[in-house]
Amino acid sequence: MLKEKFSVTGMSCSACVARVERSVSRLEGVTEVTVSLLTNEMSVTFAAPCTEEAIINAVTAAGYKATAFKRAVNTSEKDKETASLLTKLIISIVLLLILMYVSMGHMIGLKLPAFLSEGAGVVACAFLEMALALAVMMIHGRFFVSGFKALIRLSPNMDTLVALGSGASFLYSAYVTVSILIAYINGAHAAHMLHDLYFEGAAMIVTLVTVGKTLESHSKKKTTDSYQSLLSLAPKTATLLEGETERLVPAEEVKVGDVFVVKTGEQIPVDGEVLTGACSVNEAYLTGESIPVDKTVGSYISASTIDLNGRITARATKVGEDTAFNKILELVKNVNLTKAPIARLADKVAGIFVPAVIGVALAVFGIWLLVGAGLSISLQRAVAVLVISCPCALGLATPVAIMVGSGVGAKHGVLYKNAESLETAGKINAVVLDKTGTLTVGMPAVTDVLPASGVAEDYFKRIALSLEKMSEHPLSVAITNGIQADTVNVEEFISLPGRGLSGKINGVTALGGNAALMKENGVDITGFSVDGFAAEGKTPLYFAYGNKLLGVIAVADKERSSAAAVVAYLKKQGITPYMLTGDNYLTANAIAERVGIDKADVFADVMPDDKREIVKKLKADRTVAMVGDGVNDAVALREADLGMAVSGGSFVAVDSADVVLMNDLTSLAFSFGLSKKTLKNIKENLFWAFIYNVVCIPIAGGALAFAGITLNPMIAAAAMSLSSMFVVTNALRLNRVKPEGYAASCEGKCTLAVEEKDNNFAGDITPKEIIMEKVYNVEGMMCAHCEMHVKNAVEAVKGVKSCVADRTKKTATVVMEDGTDETAVKDAIVGAGYEVR
Repeated sequence: MLKEKFSVTGMSCSACVARVERSVSRLEGVTEVTVSLLTNEMSVTFAAPCTEEAIINAVTAAGYKATAFKRAVNTSEKDKETASLLTKLIISIVLLLILMYVSMGHMIGLKLPAFLSEGAGVVACAFLEMALALAVMMIHGRFFVSGFKALIRLSPNMDTLVALGSGASFLYSAYVTVSILIAYINGAHAAHMLHDLYFEGAAMIVTLVTVGKTLESHSKKKTTDSYQSLLSLAPKTATLLEGETERLVPAEEVKVGDVFVVKTGEQIPVDGEVLTGACSVNEAYLTGESIPVDKTVGSYISASTIDLNGRITARATKVGEDTAFNKILELVKNVNLTKAPIARLADKVAGIFVPAVIGVALAVFGIWLLVGAGLSISLQRAVAVLVISCPCALGLATPVAIMVGSGVGAKHGVLYKNAESLETAGKINAVVLDKTGTLTVGMPAVTDVLPASGVAEDYFKRIALSLEKMSEHPLSVAITNGIQADTVNVEEFISLPGRGLSGKINGVTALGGNAALMKENGVDITGFSVDGFAAEGKTPLYFAYGNKLLGVIAVADKERSSAAAVVAYLKKQGITPYMLTGDNYLTANAIAERVGIDKADVFADVMPDDKREIVKKLKADRTVAMVGDGVNDAVALREADLGMAVSGGSFVAVDSADVVLMNDLTSLAFSFGLSKKTLKNIKENLFWAFIYNVVCIPIAGGALAFAGITLNPMIAAAAMSLSSMFVVTNALRLNRVKPEGYAASCEGKCTLAVEEKDNNFAGDITPKEIIMEKVYNVEGMMCAHCEMHVKNAVEAVKGVKSCVADRTKKTATVVMEDGTDETAVKDAIVGAGYEVR
């Protein structure tokens, strides 16, 4: 049994996806077919006698194109597609405006020149309208090719609606144009017949639908960028150790059993086992946890993680596709492929609506012929049915509401990447929250400073800070940022990976590190209890001077100031919050208790693929959103019904997510409420679009002719335009949806007050006191000293409460009062010698 992937082009809607799946699934030997409209890819599981060639031929026979899958994502092709649509749209709008002036300018007092309105000018005017409409239709010729092919295959899609509406309008108008020419040749008056032309309708249909297609193409590109971003994290080179010689080679050339060297600051190229040396490794790209992991002889190391300090040699145990990083890469790709896009309501109805309209038009034509109305009247009423059922309102109902809704979200810190994500957010009833970087800040910080009995706190801080400022280890950076004291000179400084730090102050040995380091040097710590720290999620660091214990400094990753309030708010709205983390249960439960998540809803000690499985199980009876910030969350983000990333996290997580929360977790509640409002608006638009057709089609067909009420294509065009205007105007009402504010952070306590203005909207949040937390993207930070420069520069700005700079994430998280001059914050970062993006 084989499982192969293919790239498929030419699909425009869910009906196309279904057509491809049906065509391939009919092949003998095929057991499973999955097609993704978002990525234009297909996964097929098959056995003999089926072959790859047979699969490609089946897709081609269905009217689409398939090729063997290539791993690299061709983002330039996606850029070209969007640019091409935009270019076509601009040209067609220009031509449409000229056409509207020629055909309808007289209605608003714009007179045509005499050579287009008198005598032979009437004929010239009709042919000019035809030429302009034909030009616009040729620009958007793919609608007609795709639409009529689908109709021939008896599987109509949205392109079929566009092709029928525009094509019928053009053909009817062409018939009238010939009639004008004949009338002029025969010397009859033909100017009044210009009112029966509907070329502007034919051009308007394809132009308006292309607006939606352009927006869709832009959104689709964003949803497929994450794989390329993740791929860029793959290690590029490795240093092989051959005897006493070191040789730099591409990472893909490393084989199982090869010995390689990793130095401070380098990326580990493959999975392996440490043979010599020791180091601290930043595994945030892999596990999402901010605190580095110490590696010594016998420890297992993973590709793509970074050696923060120390030199090691290791033996390769897994290379290429077998490394943990590449497995995550493959999981993201597979989830992205197997996650079917939500079928749009308009596409679901199109298969019934289009044949029904065609049938009604043919029936109207036949009935009026039978009652003796004549060819002209019969054709006019049949065309009126097709024209008035034009899919403009149907095609605009969803994209216009999505465009306005997503714009409102962007203004208030919620970035929806596609229509599906905005729609799904309103249906969520379970939220899975990653701990590190999502519920917590994602950077270790000092929580407790506990001097030993008889030791002055200032003296203790002075020795500890003097020692820690010599190191770039994240725990050292946390202490350097977290305490203030005068420092003294440290000599013979040594970093001891896996244990701590050592140095001499005034000729006396000073130590800082874990209990093992104290024990090695004969420092008695038995009288100092730190048993409660583990249960609180804290890491204790001991300090000694001259073999005498000075005290303990506890470091932990603190929860975000808004976390508890957001969790309480979610529960109030009937949304169950869960927590996922790679950390241990003691630390996880400590965080969960402080933010208000039930212990039964905590999943700890999980790896990236475990996260995906947990989300998958929760999806069995819930609509699940996953909120994360690390590369390790990317798989779970894709697996969830809705992936949500906190801004400032890993760019791969942000790219993998369907929604990005720019204002910390405080945007979460508003994102769900805005989605409900937008979904309601879409349903209103679709309801109008269909009811309009139900009412107007019979009138256009002459059902009220006995009462003297009829519709020619021109009036039908006006009705169609009004329906489109209604849809657009209704969608613009979403601009009035605004959150009252965001969660307030006040002296470490977070409150979230809710005002029930609309029971259907879960996004109105009222602040009591506004203290904002904003994340800036900063380029150029290379070490702990750079982080300190950024921190000191930003905290000097008036209104700034604190700043945490992170060189690994390239961010500066700033807590500041509402109204603080953000330009001054950016200028401070630039003034310190760094770049703000």
